[in-house]
Amino acid sequence: MAAKKAEQALVSRWRSILVLHARVQCELDRALHGHGLCGSDFEVLDVLAGSPDEDGRGSRGYRLQQISERVHLSQSALSRLVARLERDGLVARAMCPEDRRGVRVALTPQGRARHGEALPVQRAVLHRLLSG
Repeated sequence: MAAKKAEQALVSRWRSILVLHARVQCELDRALHGHGLCGSDFEVLDVLAGSPDEDGRGSRGYRLQQISERVHLSQSALSRLVARLERDGLVARAMCPEDRRGVRVALTPQGRARHGEALPVQRAVLHRLLSG
C-alpha cells in the first residue's frame, strides 16, 4: 500500500512538472510573439548568445549537435528551426573549419540585437512564473 501511494505521489509530481512547463512555455510564446519569436526560437538564440567569442568580433557559434544538447528539440525540428532563423537573418550557417562535415551556426548582428531585445521579456516571464 505504501509503495502504491509513493508511486501515485511520484506520478502526481511528474504531472505537476508537465503542467508548469506547459504554462511557462505558453506564456513565453505569448510574450515573445511581439519580438517575432517563439520560445524555441529564443532558446536557440540564447544558446548561441552564450557561445565562445574567439576573435573578439562576436559569437563564433556552435555546431548543430552542440545546440541540440542544450535545447529540447529533435534533430529534425532543430534543423527546421535553424533554417527559419537563417531565412529571417538571425543566424548564419557555415561549414565547420575543423570538420568539413559539420555545420556551425552563429548569431548575426540582427540576431544578437533581437536576442538582446527579447532577453528581458523572457527573463521577466521566468521570474514571474518560477520565483518563489
